Amino acid sequence: MSLNRRKVLFTGSLLALGTALGLRGTQAAQGDFPFTLTDEEWRQRLSPAAYQVLRHEDTERPYTSPLNDEKRAGIFHCAGCDQALFESDKKYDSRTGWPSFWDYIPGAIGTKEDNSLFMTRVEVHCSNCGGHQGHVFEDGPPPTGLRYCINGLSLRFEPAA
Repeated sequence: MSLNRRKVLFTGSLLALGTALGLRGTQAAQGDFPFTLTDEEWRQRLSPAAYQVLRHEDTERPYTSPLNDEKRAGIFHCAGCDQALFESDKKYDSRTGWPSFWDYIPGAIGTKEDNSLFMTRVEVHCSNCGGHQGHVFEDGPPPTGLRYCINGLSLRFEPAA
């Protein structure tokens, strides 16, 4: 088993433990975002699972999103507000179980420090609605060396015309 696989398994175990213990973020990124809804409006707009991920920083189980295997040309949008976030030609198979990208559409995402689960990570959120997308890590491919590890529940894919 490689070191990267061990890291993924360890991180996945911590995420599962944290979820079981209720150690997750309490809400999406705070701030003034162009697209805002009340909590009840978010609940009506999203599935229960997507609501937990986008609005309460939950994490979906790895290898459960059909978007992980999406290979068509197109754009990945925020499932909360429909802002375009990632182009399909920036997607790659990170073998982590979540859709991964090495870059994003300029201005589409914001970041903040995440100190949950006994570690420090960089959380990624939609710059339009503040919806939690996932995290960014410094173990991605060239040219950026970054891996935007994104919850499939946070995304909606629109194939190219």
